[in-house]
Amino acid sequence: MRIVIAGGHGQIALRLERLLAARGNEVAGIIRKAEQGDDLREAGAEPVLLDLESASVEEVAAYLQGADAAVFAAGAGPGSGVARKATVDKGAAVLFADAAVRAGVRRHVVVSSMGADPGHQGDEVFDAYLRAKGEADAYVSGLDALDWTILRPGSLTNDAGTGLVRLEAHTGRGMIPRDDVAAVIAELVDTPATAGLTLELVGGSTPASVAVKSVAGN
Repeated sequence: MRIVIAGGHGQIALRLERLLAARGNEVAGIIRKAEQGDDLREAGAEPVLLDLESASVEEVAAYLQGADAAVFAAGAGPGSGVARKATVDKGAAVLFADAAVRAGVRRHVVVSSMGADPGHQGDEVFDAYLRAKGEADAYVSGLDALDWTILRPGSLTNDAGTGLVRLEAHTGRGMIPRDDVAAVIAELVDTPATAGLTLELVGGSTPASVAVKSVAGN
């Protein structure tokens, strides 16, 4: 499979690139800074230099041509303000989804956040983030041309992954290592039967591959 990842230098994305490349997939990661390219190559991915805050749908679609799946894992990051929550966490997600439609790439996995909700109340930056993610999720889930799956992890940690997760429509809050989020995304990309599902993810007791097969069978 050829898989294109938006936010290719993110902590989850780099882990995902290693996993997908190790499975023999052709992986490309979209990055904003050329100096990030070596990290992607080391992970087994092809770096694609493109700024999703300024690119057109046509430009993004050109890089998605011929892909089997697209993963949106970009984010403005913890140091960013309200404005970039709108331009990256919402705007770039919408752009990437529109580009996937334009390029005819049906399989589409979005890395969202637990608590994402377009109606979320509050004036803090994190409140704006949850609204932006919620608005993006609502937009993507309305696109009939995509076989989308939205993944909403709990609180992310850099602990070593256990490979054991809880993946359900509603898990309640909890922690999850980034290693295990990447493992679940790798399984979701390869499991189109999860299309149309919005799933929460926290640490648990079920192997990632089994957890994904379980929700796909529901």
